[in-house]
Amino acid sequence: MERAVYVAMVVAMAVPAWGGAADGDQIVGLWATAPDEVDGNAHVEIYKNNGTYEGKIVWLEKPVYSPDDEEGMAGQDKVDRENPDEALRDRPILGLQIMSDFEYGGNNKWKKGTIYAPDDGKTYKCKMSLSEGVLKVRGYIGISMLGRTEEWTRVPAKQ
Repeated sequence: MERAVYVAMVVAMAVPAWGGAADGDQIVGLWATAPDEVDGNAHVEIYKNNGTYEGKIVWLEKPVYSPDDEEGMAGQDKVDRENPDEALRDRPILGLQIMSDFEYGGNNKWKKGTIYAPDDGKTYKCKMSLSEGVLKVRGYIGISMLGRTEEWTRVPAKQ
């Protein structure tokens, strides 16, 4: 009888672990960022890579610099010009990986990731949560209280 209880406990503990990976995959797909007055919004593709979640920019509402660009790049494709590494400043924003190393923590939360902000060239610690189809992306420095949260919405699949 004790063996049956032990087996039942092992199975009960393993079932949530099996389901956890699939639950984490619910953020995989295309997300629209919050609109920005200067840059409009972007679409970020979140995907799974070697057990963690990453994201890259795949669409920009405003993919070229405005006619009044202060750095003389009017009409040119946007690049990673704020990157602190001078050698990386000519990387196109389209296709740029901005999210790395997110782990699914259960309860519709992803943790231990980082997010890169091309507008200031900084990488921030980041965590995410998903509720009612809205992905809350919180970038921060040091502790989560010192940060900012954006709400992203899923981009509908093309019919």
